[in-house]
Amino acid sequence: MALSVRIQKQIGGFSLSIAFETDGVPLGLLGASGAGKSVTLQCIAGTMRPDAGRIVLNGRVLFDSERRICLPPQKRNIGFLFQQYALFPNMTVRQNILAGVRFGTRKERQALADRMLTTFRLEDAARQYPATLSGGQQQRTALARILIGQPELLLLDEPFSAIDVSLKRTLSQELSDTLAHFGGDVVFVSHERDEVRRFCPLVCVLDHGIGEPVQRTERLLSSPETVAAARLAGFANLTPAEPLSPDAYRLAEWNLTVPARLPCSWVCLPENAIRLSAPDAPGAIRCTVLGTTYEDGRKKVLLFPENAQKGAIWYADFGPDDAESKNRPLWIKIDEKALIYLKNSTEFIH
Repeated sequence: MALSVRIQKQIGGFSLSIAFETDGVPLGLLGASGAGKSVTLQCIAGTMRPDAGRIVLNGRVLFDSERRICLPPQKRNIGFLFQQYALFPNMTVRQNILAGVRFGTRKERQALADRMLTTFRLEDAARQYPATLSGGQQQRTALARILIGQPELLLLDEPFSAIDVSLKRTLSQELSDTLAHFGGDVVFVSHERDEVRRFCPLVCVLDHGIGEPVQRTERLLSSPETVAAARLAGFANLTPAEPLSPDAYRLAEWNLTVPARLPCSWVCLPENAIRLSAPDAPGAIRCTVLGTTYEDGRKKVLLFPENAQKGAIWYADFGPDDAESKNRPLWIKIDEKALIYLKNSTEFIH
């Protein structure tokens, strides 16, 4: 393992408890705002001290509360790409890049800077100041400044959070190319599933300071295990589940009873598990069409199931030609085998 993190941190009323390991594969930290993603990165980088735990990078102990070890940031050999890139405004592109060099003679440092300018296609902008750069040039300058120091670990804190959609496509590709040639480990913070899917084969979900076990990103997006993971993965139809008997759960919000196949506290109804049905078919549920919306390039039909609690809405994926008429009745059937049974993140407190 290259990076091992097991830490706790209390900040006012917020508690962080997270543990994960990486082994040369980019890891995504996925969570909503306030989940503890940036706090985790700051603890790894050394700009914030955990209350307890241990952080080890390539066999070097960066932090150990029991042994009272806490290396300062400059001794951790970690590159940290901030959301706003944190370029020095009074320095040129070349000077910003040179600020990241930690070794060598003046001539060697200048040669390294020249190489970085070429690698990141910044030769023509070498004498410009950050305020005159495009978003792409700013990101490339920040990455060049980080990588010129040859870090063992790269921390990326939501690098696309303040970028418009059209520029994000370009920068995503450029960052992907950069990471493909980076020899160290990568921890990528995001609140967007598509970013994590693109850059990170592995993911750790953070929910209100609780880190869930690391898993394959594609598994998270297809078969989440917790309520927080399901929401972050884009599943919309979620409801609390109450044990009705050893063999059944009651979904009061939806006025449904479903099989108790696994222990759970919530149930997720995937959009593609809702099928059109004849009114007289066994198990048919009468719904009212509330309208349609588009997500991920697909039409989603919004349904209100009969006898459900007020405000209950199901998102269904029927295809492009069905359920066009708002407020008309429609009958559906649920594929119970496709239901996803969910836990709460509190079961993973370290």
